Amino acid sequence: MAATAAANGKVRVRGVELMLLPSVAPASRLDQDAVDITDFFAASRAHIVAGKGGVGKTTMTAALALVASRAGLSVLVLDVEGRPELPGLFGRPPLGFAEATLAPGVRGRWISADDALMEYLADHGLRRLARTMFETGVVDVLARATPGMQDILVLGKIKQLERTGAADVILVDAPASGHAISFLRSPRGLLDAVRRGPVHTQAREVLELLTDGHRCQVLLAALPEETPVNELVETAFSLEEDIGIKLGPVLLNGSYPQLDLPGEDDAAALVAGRPDAGALLEAAVFRRRRAALQARQADRLAAALPLQQLRTSFRFVPALGPDDVDALAGELADAIAELT
Repeated sequence: MAATAAANGKVRVRGVELMLLPSVAPASRLDQDAVDITDFFAASRAHIVAGKGGVGKTTMTAALALVASRAGLSVLVLDVEGRPELPGLFGRPPLGFAEATLAPGVRGRWISADDALMEYLADHGLRRLARTMFETGVVDVLARATPGMQDILVLGKIKQLERTGAADVILVDAPASGHAISFLRSPRGLLDAVRRGPVHTQAREVLELLTDGHRCQVLLAALPEETPVNELVETAFSLEEDIGIKLGPVLLNGSYPQLDLPGEDDAAALVAGRPDAGALLEAAVFRRRRAALQARQADRLAAALPLQQLRTSFRFVPALGPDDVDALAGELADAIAELT
């Protein structure tokens, strides 16, 4: 269903305007709720945002970064997959291992396993050895021979940044759900496989970070749809039971904004005589049913998982950009302020 937003707070659907009930807070609201937002982010220094691919995990990471920065907090956003989507949401080029500015108060960087290992060895006076290991392919052999090694290198760098207070808030755009679980399980697996030495020490320290709720929490993202909700619930129980990691509020993204839709009889009267009357009525019915389905899935999620929900609305645009992230940040600020 094609829709365009009008400046007067309405949505035009095939030539008919429907009133859009306001759900996005003005930018000033972010400043008014600064204390509440500061408390929210102070619950843990590192916030790992995870979720099924396509549910808006990266978008939620970017929006949270704006919420925190506008509350006066310094923010470091970490991408662990090197994809262009995260910086693109800020209108910025792809990230590298060195920090780059994404927005006022928000820095970002890509944490790759190779760069993390190179930095680790260089910090221990082994830069020449590190270069030789990469050039001869020894690093690739070690990574393949030791499951979880690449993940522990990335997590080890995140641990270092958290420990040194690199920012007031560290946001990690984690891999999609399936890989996120193995990613976060890697330190426990390496502790069982490697009994001593620097790898064992690194795995132990990373596990200490992940299981300390004051230092780290996971924010799971989902759409209010059956499959994403099912996967979120499974992921939540797996993370809690297998790792013992703290779970923060659920980021429920993509909810259709509430519309003041007329009843079917009134709607039929409004469009009577139009050549597209049938299509318009079908669109209204679809919208009602879609909203009802999303409400049922949100309720089902609340019943299955006793976590509070931070809800954001669906954006009716072909591709998200900085303006959309800005609007979603306003919605998240409102939602955070309403947490109990």
